[in-house]
Parts: sequence; structure tokens; C-alpha cells
Amino acid sequence: MREPIFRGVATALITPLNECGVDYDRLGRVIDWQIEQGVNALVIAGTTGEGSTLDDAEHREVVRYSVERTAGRVPVIAGTGSNDTAYAVSLTRYCCEVGADAMLVVTPYYNKATQKGLVKMYQTIADASTKPLILYNVPSRTGVSIEPSTYAALAGYPNIAAIKEANGNISKIVETAALVGDKLTMYSGNDDQIVPILSMGGQGVISVLSNVAPKQTVEICERFFRGDTAGAAKLQCELLPLIQALFCETNPIPVKAAMAAMGWCENYLRLPLTPMEPEHEETLLALMRQHGLI
Repeated sequence: MREPIFRGVATALITPLNECGVDYDRLGRVIDWQIEQGVNALVIAGTTGEGSTLDDAEHREVVRYSVERTAGRVPVIAGTGSNDTAYAVSLTRYCCEVGADAMLVVTPYYNKATQKGLVKMYQTIADASTKPLILYNVPSRTGVSIEPSTYAALAGYPNIAAIKEANGNISKIVETAALVGDKLTMYSGNDDQIVPILSMGGQGVISVLSNVAPKQTVEICERFFRGDTAGAAKLQCELLPLIQALFCETNPIPVKAAMAAMGWCENYLRLPLTPMEPEHEETLLALMRQHGLI
């Protein structure tokens, strides 16, 4: 079995923003706090980090700064996916050069690539990378899903190392696990499926929940890895209402509201995202109070 990029929890980190741009002071403090809380890796400029509305210079600088601030304490995984493969290649090369430990590469949105196109795209990006790639499957956002047979075709290709699976379809996930075995490390991309995917041989989660509840998210994985499956499942179920509240509107709208309530950022998002509806925010904050987060 290949060595996983990380084992446990990688926080899909927010990017603190304000009207002037990226708030690097707050980003640095969030990075330090996450590591102090025990997370095993950080994902920078992914979906939760609003990578799609960072301009090119911001995207590169956020990754460079995060690598420097993290200083090797945990792996840094840079979001480098795009529906423009040439841009994804350029961004991947840059993130390798500045020291990111791995790349998170989402399926191309809008283009509606075929499975053959996905294979060729991922191979092209992998060829340009000196670091491992995590293939990110989130069809609800991109309109295209990586089929289990496509994972199998990519398994074993140099620099293609892992899967962030957020298709929500456990049957497809089981089929993928059966086809790829230990050739690709699997991570949950959904906080409500951490334990189910760990039970299928997954090595952890790339998590939104861990922005606000890092210790609790880490504890789910640690309980499972200690053999306490029932305890891991119990904690997952206890956190489910909070997880659901964090996804009652499009991510990262709720998590930005949550992190703002904790003092980690302004509740500022770039259009087309807008702040959380007041009634949803009230429910979210009430659940955070129940868990002692605010």
C-alpha cells in the first residue's frame, strides 16, 4: 500500500477575505490554530477557500503564504483544479515549486468532459507535477462524475495518489474501492460520510466541519483508527445536525458565518456567493453553542 498523503483530517480551510482582498494576518492565525487543534493536513484555496473567485495572483500567493506559515508542521494540499487544463498545469507547477505537498484537482466544471477526457486531463496534470495529486469528485458542483472504471484506469499512474470522493453515492464508492484496492488512497469529501468511507478502507476526510470543530472531527477518525468503530459512529451522529447546518446553504456560505462568529474572519464572501440567510444562521449558531464552540 502506498503511503497516504495524510491520515485523519485535512481541513478544507476558509480564506479570510475583506473588501481589500485576502486577510493574511487572520489566515495565518487560522492556520496556527488548526495545527494546534490537531488536524493532520490543510487544504488551501479549494472550494471552501473560495479558490474559484481568487484571482490568479491571489491564488498563488495564498498557497505560497500558507506553505511558509505552516513550515512543515502538516502537509499543505493546494487546490489547483480548473476547467482549463493548461491553467491547472501552470498552477500545479507553481504550487510544486513553492513547496505544496500535494495538489487537489477537481473535475472540470461546465465543459462536461467525457470519461476519456477526464483520464487525459488528469494524466496531463500528473505529468506536469512533481507532487502527488488527489482527484476530487464532486458532481453536484461540477456536473461530471468520475466513474469507478475511470479511477481504475488512473490507478497506478505516476503522481496520481488519492481520491477525495464527494459523490454521495456509497454504492459507487464501494465499487471504486473494489476496483482500485490500495492503488489509490480514498478520503471522504463529505462530513456526513466519514465513518462509512473509513469502513471501506478510507484514510480520512477532507473536511469543512473541522474549520469550526477541529478536535471533534479529528476524534471521529482517531476513534475509528483505534478500533472504536461504535464510538466513531456515535460522535459522527452527535455532530450530524451541525454538519447539516454547515451545508444548509452552498458551502462556504455557512462555514464563513460560523468562523466569523468565532472571530476568525469577517463574514465576507465574493459574489456570486452572499451571506447566510438570518434564519439559517440562527440555527447554525444555536448548534455551535450546544457544542461549546461559541
